[in-house]
Amino acid sequence: MAARKVLRMGHPILQEPSAEITKFNTAGLDSLIQDLFDTMRVEDGAGIAAPQIGVLKRVVIFGVEGDNPRYPGRGYVPTTILINPVITPLDREMDDNWEGCLSVPGMRGLVPRYTRVHYRGYDQKGRLIERDAEGFHARVVQHECDHLDGVLYPQRIRDMTQFGFKEELQTKMGC
Repeated sequence: MAARKVLRMGHPILQEPSAEITKFNTAGLDSLIQDLFDTMRVEDGAGIAAPQIGVLKRVVIFGVEGDNPRYPGRGYVPTTILINPVITPLDREMDDNWEGCLSVPGMRGLVPRYTRVHYRGYDQKGRLIERDAEGFHARVVQHECDHLDGVLYPQRIRDMTQFGFKEELQTKMGC
């Protein structure tokens, strides 16, 4: 178990839909989850999805419990293992905010997302998880789950003048 190489935008695996997990509480699933945590920690990510390390399975992890250097001051997101997730918007309100991605290194984009969602799925033991999320928490969940359907955040950007390298966008992003 170790940090793995993160696939970058353009890799064909990142464009594919992922398969559901049918067996929980297995050594293989535990190993995958540990690799996801190791990779997320090394990369200072707020979350990561299995396809980003080359595994087409419906598994994401996320969490921001301290100050993440890539997302300072964004708020608490509970550390979560989420398998076979289903996301339901709680209303139609959306918000545009800046996102980055481990698979799109050095870039940021202004992405619309639902501000409040309900998500459900399972942990690695097969126990049901159900939560409502808002703000940054809701954004992280939607971003990570998009990976399971072969979607990267640049595909959601409405105005491509709001997409580019972080250093070039710092004035727009308020950094």
